Amino acid sequence: MKPEQIGQAYNQIADLWDKQTFNNNNGIAQHERAIGFTDKRGAALDVGCGWNGRFIDLLLGKGFAPEGLDISGEMISRARKGHPDVTFYQDDICDWQPLKQYDFITAWDSIWHVPLDRHERVLEKIFAALAPGGVCIFSAGGLDEPSDQVDDFMGPEVYYSALGVPKLLEVIAASGCICRHLEYDQRPEVHLYLIVQKA
Repeated sequence: MKPEQIGQAYNQIADLWDKQTFNNNNGIAQHERAIGFTDKRGAALDVGCGWNGRFIDLLLGKGFAPEGLDISGEMISRARKGHPDVTFYQDDICDWQPLKQYDFITAWDSIWHVPLDRHERVLEKIFAALAPGGVCIFSAGGLDEPSDQVDDFMGPEVYYSALGVPKLLEVIAASGCICRHLEYDQRPEVHLYLIVQKA
């Protein structure tokens, strides 16, 4: 699937984040842990921000100046209504170019939709956008080898890719970053998250 198809799929399921069954605490404890690795409180970026705003609210509450990026027009439209004073970009992370450096970047349950052959370059771009000492938290498929698949778990078909843990750690090190934390936080599912800091 192409990234624009992912955006179209998320346009169709935007209401899922408005249901009472949605867990608004999903990822919050992990982000609290990541924020604890830095004293900096400048610009922050939420990659694949959606419209729920829980990470935007967390970052605002911690003193950051957050921005959001999402390929879904519906997600961005709703996000702007919910946080009119926050800058949001509707774009594909594969093509979007950061205009600044960030003290904190989150890519929670988002960049695993990037095509496998572009996954490494997207991670390199994100790490390059970190200011010195900046922190990034992102989730990934916790597999050993590169892999991709399509499923319709949420309704419309959606694409997922994973570089595999060895390759993730290789890209982190090659980008001048240090892996501060790696955890399979939803066992037995292979949901993995990493906290990375720019050296």
